[in-house]
Amino acid sequence: MNAYYSVLKLRLLTGMQYRAAALAGVATQFFWGFMYLLIFQAFYQQALYNPPISLNELVSYIWLQQAFLAFIMLWFRDDELFNLITTGNIAYELCRPCGIYGFWYAKLLAQRLSSAFLRCFPILIVAFLLPEPYRMKWPPSFTAFLLFLTALMLGLLLLVAISMFIYISVFMTMSPVGSLLMFGVIGEFFAGLVIPIPLMPSWLQKVTNLLPFRYTADFPFRVYSGHIPQNEALVGLFIQLIWLIVLVWLGRMALNKALRRVVVQGG
Repeated sequence: MNAYYSVLKLRLLTGMQYRAAALAGVATQFFWGFMYLLIFQAFYQQALYNPPISLNELVSYIWLQQAFLAFIMLWFRDDELFNLITTGNIAYELCRPCGIYGFWYAKLLAQRLSSAFLRCFPILIVAFLLPEPYRMKWPPSFTAFLLFLTALMLGLLLLVAISMFIYISVFMTMSPVGSLLMFGVIGEFFAGLVIPIPLMPSWLQKVTNLLPFRYTADFPFRVYSGHIPQNEALVGLFIQLIWLIVLVWLGRMALNKALRRVVVQGG
C-alpha cells in the first residue's frame, strides 16, 4: 500500500507542474462550455413541452462537465503505458515488487487528480460570476453538496477502473487507437457527455441505467443540481460502490490473464 501511495503522490506532484497546459485547457473548456450552453438554450426556447431537466440544472450540469473533465473523459490517455505494452518494455514493470494493476491504477488516478485540480477552480469561479442564464447555481442544500462530492470521487475511482480495460485490451490488439475509440465514443455517450441522459428517449435511458458509465458523470452532476433526490442519491452511491468492486475485480483478472500470455522478445 505504501508503494501505491508513493506513486500517487509522486505523479500528483509531477502533474501539478504543467500549469501552462492547464491554462490552455481552461480556455478550451470555456469555449466548449459556452457552445453547449448556446445550443441547449436555443433548444429550450423552441421546446414545445417542458424538458425533463430545467435549463438552470442543465447549466450547472455543463459547467461541472467542463470543470471536472479530467474526472470523466475516457479518452484521457497515458502514452507511456501504451508504449510499455507495444514495445515489450512491460518486462520492466514485471520486475517491480508490487502489483501492476495497483501501480497503474494509482498512476492514472494521480494524473486525473492533478489535471482537474489545476483546471476546475478557475472554471468554477468564473461560472459562478457569469450573468443569467449562464451562471452556475449553488446546490439546493449542504447535504446535496456532500452527496455530490462523494458521488464525484466514487465516479472518479469508477472511471479509472473502466479506463484500465483500455490498457488491458492493448495486450490483445497491440494498438491503442481502436481501444480508445471504442471505449471513448461508447463510454462517453452513455455517460451523458454528448446528450444529457434526461434528454434521451426513455428506452435509451433504460439502457444507460444498466451500464456503469452514467455513474461517472451524469449521476454526480444531477445530484449536485438536486435533479436526483437525496434518497435516490444514496441508492446511487451504493450502486457506484458495487460497480467499482466488480470492475476492479474483473480488471485484475483480465490483466493477470493477459500477463500470462505476454511474450517479450529482444536481446
